[in-house]
Amino acid sequence: MKTYIFAILLACFTSNLFSQTHELGIFLGGTNFIGDIGSTNYIYPNQFAGGVVYKYNLNPRMALRGNLNYLPIKGDDTASSNQYRNSRGFTFTNTISELAAGIEFNFFDYNIRERTTAYTPYILVQFAGYNSKAPDFVDANNRVFFKNNFSFSIPVGIGFKGRLADNLAFAIEAAARFTFDDNLDYTTEKIDGLNFGGKGKDHYMFTGISLVYTFGRPPCYAERD
Repeated sequence: MKTYIFAILLACFTSNLFSQTHELGIFLGGTNFIGDIGSTNYIYPNQFAGGVVYKYNLNPRMALRGNLNYLPIKGDDTASSNQYRNSRGFTFTNTISELAAGIEFNFFDYNIRERTTAYTPYILVQFAGYNSKAPDFVDANNRVFFKNNFSFSIPVGIGFKGRLADNLAFAIEAAARFTFDDNLDYTTEKIDGLNFGGKGKDHYMFTGISLVYTFGRPPCYAERD
């Protein structure tokens, strides 16, 4: 009996080391910006965006997750319900290249190999590094020159995921990126014409759907159909 129990524990241990289920896929959707220019609605996609996603399932409730995203953003005062912004009429575009890593936590046990556990809502918390453009200086001809700006954000989101086929799953997700900067819309006190007066930090949203392919033998917690 002891030998049998030891064999089971050893199988579970080696399975968790070498046979965890992986997920790899694409994420497509839209972005919107929340800052000193444009609409202040949190979910208002106005720019097409995309990326790739990888997940490493630790257990049926938790997965490590990484994203590499290309996220154009746009702000337009004419789309704002704020009367002052609407009459001001400022607009901008920027592009964010983002690398994020964190944890995805499932509300229910999730395993697409079991039809009874093939769907669940989830929450997402990550830490991200991103690169964008920021104003650097203005020359004598009043031309603004930009620089690459690397900074950090904290993506927090909620979604719903489920099974499409034996090894194919989908997810619908909306996640806000809380940044530590106020220059995604080119706001800066160094240049008078770009000082919009806002003091809050900028945020950006990524809302969309992902399609992922799962691979790797299921670990001990997963049962086959």
